[in-house]
Order: sequence, then structure tokens, then C-alpha cells
Amino acid sequence: MATPKDSSRESHFPAIEKKYGEKMSYWFKVMAKLEGKKYPEQIAHLRENYGFSQAHANALVMYSRGSVSAKRYETPAQYFKTLDPRQATKVRAIFKAITSKFPNLELVIAWNQPMLKLGEHYVFGLSTAKNHISFAPWSQDVLEQFRPKMKDLDVKKKTISVPNDWKVDEKLLQAIVKARIEETK
Repeated sequence: MATPKDSSRESHFPAIEKKYGEKMSYWFKVMAKLEGKKYPEQIAHLRENYGFSQAHANALVMYSRGSVSAKRYETPAQYFKTLDPRQATKVRAIFKAITSKFPNLELVIAWNQPMLKLGEHYVFGLSTAKNHISFAPWSQDVLEQFRPKMKDLDVKKKTISVPNDWKVDEKLLQAIVKARIEETK
């Protein structure tokens, strides 16, 4: 999965015009009639009445709401500044546990989340919520391989969630990332 080249909402406009057969001025008029409605209602209206895909509906709705770019963070440091200080410390410790063993990994922002990349391949991604941190190895095969070793963690279909006070398991994180790196070769 490649990082989007242009994260602006407007980058979707040519495809919207082509796919749905109307100029953007028409779609802006549609959105003006939906002003004041909640985000899910606006999305549902576009999808149900005009056959919009989720991505196109999101681009139009968010642009109409004043968000011209899907990109919120330019750097991991900007992302970390938005976190509770204790959670930011934990997230940095997670990345340090991995990069201390794999220094060639690049910490980047993709999809507004910090990710570790090796060349063109994502090998580890992380996101935060108020009470937990979720991470993923970008591979369901790797996740399944390590599921038995993570019985104490909240393992879902594609992610692993840990509480904010989780004691960073360096060996587990390094083994997961090693398996993902091997998979990309």
C-alpha cells in the first residue's frame, strides 16, 4: 500500500466529476443544501442518492466542512505533541524498542499515524486512543503467528491493543517486526 501522493481533498475532484457526471459546482450546491447536517448524514446522503464511494463522499464532505487536506501531521514529532505526555512517552518507548534492533527502519507519518517503513514496505504502525495504544505489523499472517504469545493482550483481526500503562515487551515487538521484515523480502 503506497502513501497517497496528494493528500488534498481537491485531488479527488477530477475523479468525482468523471465518475458521477457533474461538475464540482453542482456537488458544492448539493453540499450547501446539506449544511448543518451531521457528518454521517452527509456521507449517507451522497452514498445513497448519488452512489458515491466512501472515499469520494468523505473528500467532498470534509472539503465542504473546511478541511482541505487529509494530512494533519508532517512529522512524527508533531503527532507525539498531540498525545498526553505519558502516552507519548510510551509510544516513543515502543518505537525505540523496535528501532534499537532495526535501525534501518524509517519512522514516518502515513494516514496520520506513525509508521515504520523499510524501503517501500510498512512493517509496523501505531495509533492511539484515550485509554489504549493499538499497533499492527501490516500482516495478518504475522499477527496470527504471534497470537498465541499475546493471550494477555487485546488482539483483534488486524491490530493489537494495549493499555497506556503496558510494560513495553521489547522482545515481542522485535520478533513481530523481524517476522514482518522477513515477509517483505
